[in-house]
Amino acid sequence: MSTIPLTSVPHAPEPLPGTVDLAEIALLLRPADDVAVATRQVPAGTTVRLPGGDEIITASTLPRGHKLAVRPVEAGAGVHKYGQSIGLAKAAITPGEHVHTHNLGMDDGAREYEFGTARTVLPPATHRRTFQGYRRSDGRWGTRNYVGILTSVNCSASTARMIADQFRGPVLDAYPHVDGVVALTHDTGCGLVPTSEGAQVTLRTLRGYASHANMAGLLVVGLGCEMLPVTSVLDGLRLRDDLPVRTLTIQDTGGIRATVRAGVAAITEMLPGIEALRREEAPASELVLGLNCGGSDGFSGITANPALGHASDLLVAQGGTSILAETPEVFGAEHLLLRRAVSREVGQRLLDRLDWWQGYAAAGGGTLDNNPSPGNKAGGLTTILEKSLGAVAKAGTADLVAVHEYAEPVTERGMTFMDTPGYDPVSVTGIVAGGANVVVFTTGRGSVLGCKPAPSIKVATNSDTYRRMREDMDLDAGRIVETGLSVEEVGAELFEKILAVASGEQTVSEELDLGADEFVPWQLGAVT
Repeated sequence: MSTIPLTSVPHAPEPLPGTVDLAEIALLLRPADDVAVATRQVPAGTTVRLPGGDEIITASTLPRGHKLAVRPVEAGAGVHKYGQSIGLAKAAITPGEHVHTHNLGMDDGAREYEFGTARTVLPPATHRRTFQGYRRSDGRWGTRNYVGILTSVNCSASTARMIADQFRGPVLDAYPHVDGVVALTHDTGCGLVPTSEGAQVTLRTLRGYASHANMAGLLVVGLGCEMLPVTSVLDGLRLRDDLPVRTLTIQDTGGIRATVRAGVAAITEMLPGIEALRREEAPASELVLGLNCGGSDGFSGITANPALGHASDLLVAQGGTSILAETPEVFGAEHLLLRRAVSREVGQRLLDRLDWWQGYAAAGGGTLDNNPSPGNKAGGLTTILEKSLGAVAKAGTADLVAVHEYAEPVTERGMTFMDTPGYDPVSVTGIVAGGANVVVFTTGRGSVLGCKPAPSIKVATNSDTYRRMREDMDLDAGRIVETGLSVEEVGAELFEKILAVASGEQTVSEELDLGADEFVPWQLGAVT
């Protein structure tokens, strides 16, 4: 039998006494599943008693988060977890084997789709929940007060950062109600055909940030000769009446030094008016929650993701909005979302985006089942089917009410979907451009993502990661496995955290001042 290097295990496993019950060392997620997920490292040769009384012996050391075969699977047959197929057995699998990349492959079989057959009517909220937010003149609510510096082109990126740097340190101490001045720069804006898909995605992203409810002031900086000029970012955009806006071009202003001086003067003029803004009580229905995951592991679909799904359901029951994303990480689990679509048209939009991704991946010489990443695999995930089944748990049980393209404004109430890549900074950038004023990011391996101007709440899927990266995590969902808390209990705790953060409580990402460099618009199309 082939073995897998256990690079994620730093020390030898502790011995287990005699025969152990399966529940002591692993989770069987559904009674008919073929595999269970190890909750601790299990040594080779451990005798495990199954729920029916049969005993199996582990054939090799099993890392925490990885899969243990609990029933025989014939070569070529489906292997089931979450009650769903996560791939096909490459060879016959016997109970006690470690199930991973050496004996589990992709299931490329055709899938049958149903539209709207499993819609859920969430019970109405028993009482109205609120948060403390900033009322905007267009009726929306902000959770933060940022002055944003947007760049129309990469050529003005350094200048924008120089302006923002002038407001670091004690400069803003006199303005406690201003959350910061952030330069959101990018690597494109020229060399693109303005009407191309790539240029339009970049422009849509910039316009989404310009009009974001968490922006209390806006400065747009360009060079002056770019293909996406400053005027294109703002022309025709219905900006709020209460949003102070200034624009500068380096060539017209007299160069970098002159532009920095002018930018600092423009923002300094905005600050007193922004400082005068105060938080007010707002209904939770005004929250737009971004749902994202990264650095996933074998516990992601068991702890943090379903807990976030429960928090999403609680928000939707309040009349709020959540945004699921990462299209490549829905592949293989899309049938679960289609059953919750409010109409066939909404479901078909999701299938259309998946079809687009199939072609996009093929054009790049890859396939959607190239995912998971090496880190995901080290954490116990084997196929994109397994990863996707865990990823869609972030969406809870609410109906799917809309499907949007990247960075499109999300205006519907309820659980929605946005087409984004799986690469975390690009995905979250699109979600925030769509209007998310709070983001929850679940991680098993340990992500350190921020996403200004929206706060990012990071949730660890396992307690080991939480303890190891305590200064980078906001909540430990690993307690679902480690201490027996229910998904609903942790989800309710996360919902309270979302309300607190929306009301101004800082996340660890904000304490570390993360979120500017993670602004990464999706780049598509040819550069000329």
